[in-house]
Parts: sequence; C-alpha cells; structure tokens
Amino acid sequence: MRPCAVIFDLDGTLIDSAPDIHAASNAVLAEHGFAPLTLPQIRSFIGRGVPHLVHCLLQASEADPAGPLHARMVADFTARYEEAVTLTALYPGVRETLDALKAAGHQLGLCTNKPIGPTVAVLRHFAMEDLFDTVIGGDSLPARKPDPQPLLRALWDLGDGRALYVGDSEVDAQTAQAAGLPFALFTEGYRKTPVAELPHAIAFSDFAMLGGIVTQFPWD
Repeated sequence: MRPCAVIFDLDGTLIDSAPDIHAASNAVLAEHGFAPLTLPQIRSFIGRGVPHLVHCLLQASEADPAGPLHARMVADFTARYEEAVTLTALYPGVRETLDALKAAGHQLGLCTNKPIGPTVAVLRHFAMEDLFDTVIGGDSLPARKPDPQPLLRALWDLGDGRALYVGDSEVDAQTAQAAGLPFALFTEGYRKTPVAELPHAIAFSDFAMLGGIVTQFPWD
C-alpha cells in the first residue's frame, strides 16, 4: 500500500455540527426579531459557507436576503459561531479512522467552507488539530467550494501527489469533480440528493469502512 493524501470536508463528514449551527442561527434570528427555524431547515442550509447560510435564514424568514441586514447577521452569527462546539459530535468511528490513517503514513488534509476560526476551535475541542497536515477554511482563500481552488490548495500543501477527497454533500461532489480528484461520499451527512445522482467514485456509510477504501485506492 502506497501512502496517499486524504482530504476531508468537515461539517456533515467528520462532525455533526448542525445542532450548534441551529442554536446559533436561532439566537441571531431572535436578536433581529425573527421566529426560530427548525433543525431540518437549518441543516439544509449548511455547506456553502456563512454568507450563504445567512442568506437562507433571511429568505426563510421572508426578509430580503440581499439587503443591509445580511452583513449585520453574518457578523452576529460569526461571533456566536466562533466557539460553538458544545452541541457538536464526531460521527462514530471518525477519531479511530483518522488515527489509523495517520499511523499508516497517509497525509491528512481538511478543506471546509466553515470559517477558519470555528474550524480550529472544533478541532481543538476534539484534540484533532495535530492530525491534519493542512487546514483550509471557508475564509482562507477568496473562493469557497464548489470552486476547486480551496481543494487544489489543500492538495498543493500536501505535495500535489495521489489524493482523494472525502465529503458528504452536493457541494463536495462538485468540488472534487472540478478539481479532478476522486470523491469518496459519506452517505450519512447533510446531502439532499440521492446517492445515485451524485458524482462519486465510491460511497460509504460507516467510517469503519474508510480504512479499507483508502487501502485499495486507486480504485480503477
């Protein structure tokens, strides 16, 4: 087995952060006089970064998503989100799998649309900051996923060799496709599209499966 780079998405892939995002979102909505939204509603807004999330919050609240309130709510949400980790959980088997991949000599990267501040906070919370050789957040570069630039930057940081991207969503599938990387789809995250309709090289539902998937890479 030759080591390769394994680059991960974060929210909906390694962590279930929707409860924290839900709580922060409803707190900000309440501050601005809006009614709370449900967890499934807010989960469906996750994946394209904070500005998109706030756009969706305003739209769902029947307010102008492109008006002046958007910038204020982005700032308010970001302030709350910076250390929002208490309701977030790792998906089963994530820590064990990351440790095993690292011990086997694979380089690990993170490429997420989550801002870098909350990303570092949640990695620190789970004592995982030393596992990743590169971490690219949603505000690390001018572009966010599904633009391929963040994923290509993570790949460049890891030596630009053999690599695969692991994610859970439509955005991740589009990003991998645009970057020309094989995509391993975690099926238990935040996707809204049926698995069969998302472009992917391989799909898995349990992190206990990922070690074997990486061992057999490349799959063609």
